[in-house]
Amino acid sequence: MTEARPSRRPLRLLQVGMGAWGRDWAWRIIPGVKAVKHVGCVDVNPQALALATAQAGIPPDRCFTSLDAALEATKPEAVLVTTVLPGHVPIARAALEAGKHVLVEKPFARRVVDARSLVELAARRGMVLMVSQNYRFFPAPRAVARLVKEATLGEVGQIWIEFRRYSPIGPDGPHAHHRDEQPLLIDMSIHHLDLLRHILGKEATGVSCYSWNPRWSGFSGPPAAVASIVFDGGLIVSYRGSWISPGQSTPWAGEWRMAFEGGEVLWTSRGEDSTPAELVVVQRRGGAAEALAVPAMKYVDRWGTLSEFADAVRNGREPHSSGRENLGTLALMNAMVESASHRRPVAVRPVDTSGGTSA
Repeated sequence: MTEARPSRRPLRLLQVGMGAWGRDWAWRIIPGVKAVKHVGCVDVNPQALALATAQAGIPPDRCFTSLDAALEATKPEAVLVTTVLPGHVPIARAALEAGKHVLVEKPFARRVVDARSLVELAARRGMVLMVSQNYRFFPAPRAVARLVKEATLGEVGQIWIEFRRYSPIGPDGPHAHHRDEQPLLIDMSIHHLDLLRHILGKEATGVSCYSWNPRWSGFSGPPAAVASIVFDGGLIVSYRGSWISPGQSTPWAGEWRMAFEGGEVLWTSRGEDSTPAELVVVQRRGGAAEALAVPAMKYVDRWGTLSEFADAVRNGREPHSSGRENLGTLALMNAMVESASHRRPVAVRPVDTSGGTSA
């Protein structure tokens, strides 16, 4: 990456993709991070741009249906990609080729080969390329990752993760994920898979995953799955996730139970509307359960990813959850989908996530 001098000037940010999620970024997230300045938005749908003006207050003269026109008119330093998944790769590539830093929503891409090509392009251009894996940006997973790294309770022996939500079709019709091919594994489980890699500091080597879709679910693709995930060194993770669980919901990060050599850790994170629901309980073998203090964080969730991105650009460094680092998460997600689709165990194809630049 090219060297950069630290600057207090806000990073000029152009946003591409103004659907409901993109508009949420525009009116709720971006204004909360003073290190960036929203200079314009792009969407091929004029109605989405009209809603961006109405809901997020973006002036009509800063709304564009063409990325090229927006780049020319707004002179951004960086591009935020909040399109639907098929738009991630072509928009990120166009932005990088134009010499812009890129922050892209998860999943990074559908195929690892496409994501790797963007990583290599960003490296050649000296651009920061980051994936918004926002669940990493909460205090509880940071605290648990530190426990694992420092071996406070010894080595991890087993992990159980449970995610439960109920997402029926509402009176306004189906949500976008009701029509997805893999509404759980691609849209949601990728958060939990990324947290696993972040916390363990290891890569998965194999998975056995089964997904299913009850007739009454309202989903096109399977909204529920169970899986066993094998990590380097032989650690086994038991994962259960569901969009069709009508009982008590878990926080968005799920409920985690981690068995260590010297005790057990139960934790969860991310409550409703991006609010922290941080709880880490440590019970040493033979001892009483105790709540662990979690670190204070100025920015959490998507505010955290955006702040991290701006800081990385300004200081010429690799961001947490860079495009390069995220290749391992993408490879694991694809292995889960392949295993579920063919109903057989599969190996996680190794990807090189070491060294290199933020790209």
